[in-house]
Amino acid sequence: MNRKVLVFLLVVFPFAGLAQENKKNISFDDIFRNYSFFSKGVNGLKSMNDGLHYTTLENGSRIVKYEYATGKETGTIVDLEELKECPIESIQGYEFNNGETMVLVYTNRKGIYRHSFTADYYVIDIARKEISELMEGGGQMVASFSPDGDKVAFVKNNNIYLKKLRFNTVSAITKDGKKNKILNGIPDWVYEEEFSFNKAYEWSPDSKEIAYIKFDESKVKEYSFPLYEASHPKMTEYSLYPGQYKYKYPKAGEDNSAVSVHVFNVKNRTTKKMDTGNETDIYIPRIRWAMQPERLGIIKLNRHQNQLDLIVANTASTVCRTVFTDRNEYYVDESVLDNLQFTADGKYFIYVGEMDGWNHIYLYTMAGKKVAQVTKGNWDVTDFYGYEPKKKMFYYQSAETSPLRRNVYSISVDGKKKKRLTPENGTNSASFSKGFKYFINSFSNTTTPKVVALYKNDGKQIRVLEDNAKLKERVKQYRISPKEFFTFKTSEGTELNGWMVKPLDFDPSKKYPVLITQYSGPNSQTVRDSWNVGWEQLLAEKGYVVVSVDPRGTGARGEEFRKCTYMKLGKYESDDMIEAAKYLGSLDYVDASRIGIYGWSFGGFMSALCLSKSDVFKIGIAVAPVTNWRYYDTVYTERYMRKPQENPKGYDENSPLDLAENLHGRLFLIHGTADDNVHFQNSAEYIDRLVQAGKQFDLFVYPNRNHSIYGGNTRAHLFRMKLDFIFSNL
Repeated sequence: MNRKVLVFLLVVFPFAGLAQENKKNISFDDIFRNYSFFSKGVNGLKSMNDGLHYTTLENGSRIVKYEYATGKETGTIVDLEELKECPIESIQGYEFNNGETMVLVYTNRKGIYRHSFTADYYVIDIARKEISELMEGGGQMVASFSPDGDKVAFVKNNNIYLKKLRFNTVSAITKDGKKNKILNGIPDWVYEEEFSFNKAYEWSPDSKEIAYIKFDESKVKEYSFPLYEASHPKMTEYSLYPGQYKYKYPKAGEDNSAVSVHVFNVKNRTTKKMDTGNETDIYIPRIRWAMQPERLGIIKLNRHQNQLDLIVANTASTVCRTVFTDRNEYYVDESVLDNLQFTADGKYFIYVGEMDGWNHIYLYTMAGKKVAQVTKGNWDVTDFYGYEPKKKMFYYQSAETSPLRRNVYSISVDGKKKKRLTPENGTNSASFSKGFKYFINSFSNTTTPKVVALYKNDGKQIRVLEDNAKLKERVKQYRISPKEFFTFKTSEGTELNGWMVKPLDFDPSKKYPVLITQYSGPNSQTVRDSWNVGWEQLLAEKGYVVVSVDPRGTGARGEEFRKCTYMKLGKYESDDMIEAAKYLGSLDYVDASRIGIYGWSFGGFMSALCLSKSDVFKIGIAVAPVTNWRYYDTVYTERYMRKPQENPKGYDENSPLDLAENLHGRLFLIHGTADDNVHFQNSAEYIDRLVQAGKQFDLFVYPNRNHSIYGGNTRAHLFRMKLDFIFSNL
């Protein structure tokens, strides 16, 4: 259950203080059909090797080169109209080879799960203006250039292939790939979803070897769900008899894929298996070359995910040695995986972890000796951008000023030279050029739509790339209810952060109904100082107070706050939501008898659970909820709960399924039948328990829709239905 699942936030506008006369109300179509309040960014931007130029993909047909310092367009690198006998009409993604003489592009992208997709890949020779297909028939995955630019590796039908561009030859590196059995170079479902990646192979820096992870799903149990005839997209083959989708999905406590690391030698065409040890019930969520010949870094986690080992393999001998171990009382968060980086000289590695109770940057030698704790303090590093060796500076994002905000910083190894590079308070996110001379910052807060600007690495702004001026002008035309941040203390003395949106024409002498919208999952946040606008404004127009609260277990407040929910997911989170409802009910302008709660995915789990733990809520809406963690996958669930066999009380004491007979208020349950993530099984089993307990509830099922419940008119229908339910029952 990725933390980045769709969570609907509310935004405040800079114009709330202006007179509301002659302004119009936000309509349903503004939000769900016209997307009137979405802010624009700068898409498809890639830094070039010199660190002085960048490219963007424009109109899906041109790759254009710009100068960082001036923003001046300096040339068109690729224009599909100028290519000889070009077989494609658009580009959906691209990457350069290291020499920037060729471009690997793809089109006809077809999504599979959260990150994975197939596409038709092509190689473009820039100078010759020639384009050629990577392999006849298309449908490739995760294609990438070798560092020397002479070769391309890719995956098709679970096997890895190698194309030598000079000779225009394609050969298979693996041949045992088979659907629902063996995957080479791409992760299985649970790795992709919970470790957040879709490419499980890496080129060596000298282009002589390809390392890859093999996933053997043979012992993983299969899950299936029906497919019905549909109008969008059309699925007429199921007009009389439903079809069936089958895939491997390991539920908590069940068998995972057996994983192993292999290295293919391009010249000799030999493959060696790395000796990662005798343990088999492990995870290998990343491999990464250690910037030295024949040295491969392998990240290994135990099944409980409370011990991470960094292993370095000698790819010639296959011998592996552990150079670093991070043991945690609770679990090692998956965010460390992409933040572990080797320095270019091959002498050090950087690790971002919670060794002192907060998430900080550490520098180690390749022998595993700690050189320095680079960042320190009672705040979390929330993203690590990289290390610049010439100036010996680290670049990162943190929540140092507030858990609600993010800023970008630079810092020296000894911590003496530290600088905040983003001056504005709100949410800042950076993308650095190669060499770290420049960065492009995306900034917003509750009063400012997204501003994309170019900065030097000392924090000096050079120019604005996108200020969303048209959006700012559009917002002035509407009556908007502002967001107000607040904190309160629970009966246990825990201070929680929240935001509130009050009804338009708010009258403090009146009593208003409240809807709490939340997600509440581990290390997530809905209470952030950032720009967005959603259906909450429609509720505010109809006289509802809308609130969001981040309970215990959520992010940017240190390890103790974040991991106190370990082994008992849902307990403290639901306790805090109930406390929030009681706090709100004590306010003079709140009708304590009309408080509702809404959530999706983990938030849906919370909505259902809260209605069984307290009668403070009049209604609850649970979209695609987990109803017992026994039904969810191994990686996510066991990270926070361990196996059901080890922690049966933790699984059942806070399970909506097992608390169905205690349901209070009116529950609206919504789920898609083709949800590959949180299976419809969760709702089906819950429905039966509610029925047998004599509990009345509302239900809506979306055929063929996945966890995100979208496609055609689906999303608009979903939110119209939720609004109608709220208006009728709260």
